[in-house]
Amino acid sequence: MTVGMQITGPVDYPLPDGVRSRVVNNGNGADLHILEAGYRDPGRPCVLLLHGFPELAYSWRKVLPVLAARGYHAVAPDQRGYGHTLAWDDHEVGSQRLFNLMLDALGLIMALNRSSVAAVVGHDFGSFVAALCAALRPEVFRSAVLMSAPFAGLPKAAASPDTIHAELAKLKPPRKHYQWYFSSPEAADDMRHCPQGLQNFLRAYFHMKSADWPGNRPQPLASWSAAELATMPAYYIMQLDQDMPATVAAQMPGAEQIDACRWLPDSQLRVYSEAFARTGFQAALNGYRCVTSGAYNEELYAYSHRNIEVPACFIAGASDWGPYQKPGALEAMQQRACSQLLGVHLLEGAGHWVQQEQAQAVNRLLLDFLQRVAR
Repeated sequence: MTVGMQITGPVDYPLPDGVRSRVVNNGNGADLHILEAGYRDPGRPCVLLLHGFPELAYSWRKVLPVLAARGYHAVAPDQRGYGHTLAWDDHEVGSQRLFNLMLDALGLIMALNRSSVAAVVGHDFGSFVAALCAALRPEVFRSAVLMSAPFAGLPKAAASPDTIHAELAKLKPPRKHYQWYFSSPEAADDMRHCPQGLQNFLRAYFHMKSADWPGNRPQPLASWSAAELATMPAYYIMQLDQDMPATVAAQMPGAEQIDACRWLPDSQLRVYSEAFARTGFQAALNGYRCVTSGAYNEELYAYSHRNIEVPACFIAGASDWGPYQKPGALEAMQQRACSQLLGVHLLEGAGHWVQQEQAQAVNRLLLDFLQRVAR
């Protein structure tokens, strides 16, 4: 893997003090845009932060300066297909497969002249990438913090056809799973050209998946069945005839609620809406296509015996359905998929966007974990 030159490149939105923006060629076909803090001292241990959907490196804006203040070099890329990251094959579906996103992270570490990082931290879809990094390259990714999406292990063999979609369609009213909607040909245009406008769509989407929305009362699901899945909110198990903008529009917060949202004011939400207005959603959604199709699992079968053997912990919001959306995944992570799981933390006052909704608590847990691992 050959690493190209590093190019300075500012972003078009304000950054916290001590955080800079630049573009790094990772030698894997991507010019990764990164935000970083604590970069002046080359001897600092590095922490890599990987965002999920529909987010950006900017999602770590409240974490980067805190890690830097405690002696770390904190690095957050816009993952392939997002924000200011450029890749020649962004719209080639296979380039968004998990194995390639792991190679993106590995290439970035090499481009930063690092042989290893103290921790890889992933949220949402980024949690799966972080888990793969830690499971396959533990000598590089020395510990892992997974957020919102638990790691139940690597795929072991081709799965038999899933009948869940036919079962969901038979419910009254008929339903569909959001991941398969995100994998559909129409989802990207539905969201980019939504009738309410991108800013309002993303406001409703972030709101409905946060602790601010009173409908989030997550609980473990007994089975992967239509009846159990249908107990989740509509942004997970959607009406069959609705798209995502229509799904969340029904829960659009009012002006007073928006003004009271300190964790994501309109000026910060606009960073996301302007980014997706520029890039669209298709490249990012290709990651879901890779997962739901199962077409790219074969290259992982050789590693099916691998678990996360480095120290790890799990963080999520207490109002987040993410830990429970795949029945048994949280338990599998605790019982077998992570041999050194040092904690499972469900934070009150946070939904899915845990590092944005409860940044102080997340920062405290991250620093405690890093110090514990170092000792």
